Amino acid sequence: MPIPSPAVDALRDTLTDDFKDTKLNLASVLAGENLSAAQAWGIALAAARFLRAARLATALESDIADALGEAAAAVTSDAAAAAGLMAMNTVYYRFRHMIGGPDGKESYAARPPRLRMQRMVTPATSTVDFELMSLACAVLAGCEFCLRNHEAKIVAEGASEEACHDCVRIAAVIAAAAVAVDVTPA
Repeated sequence: MPIPSPAVDALRDTLTDDFKDTKLNLASVLAGENLSAAQAWGIALAAARFLRAARLATALESDIADALGEAAAAVTSDAAAAAGLMAMNTVYYRFRHMIGGPDGKESYAARPPRLRMQRMVTPATSTVDFELMSLACAVLAGCEFCLRNHEAKIVAEGASEEACHDCVRIAAVIAAAAVAVDVTPA
């Protein structure tokens, strides 16, 4: 069942027919089969924030406020925090992964990151929700290390692989929507 999303729908309706698939996917993907409404909204917003898609993020925040009521503040806060932390982490850990490959320098992996990441252990929503938002950002950055770690944490916390799959589908559609909105005049 589709989640009511008047602000996202209005933005989606401005897109040209060149983005018909994106429009259809955006209309359906937020109704994740294995996610709560708060999780789906949080993942979408974290992805939009991570991609710096301001118009899309603003529409999502409006719909989140309408759909989630009091829970909206925690979801929007965690989405922003996840996007910010993952902007840092995906750069750092992708470097360590790439430089330390089979013929690479293993010495970097031995160095402590010395990067503050406390919000990950004290989210405003829940550990699973924050990890799903982080997974969405990791997939957008293509950071294998982050992908593996966040997926493992989500499953260890009791969520399903199907929930992770829905998360990645949402991130993919938000990436497509960000492109579509970017090339569509305001």
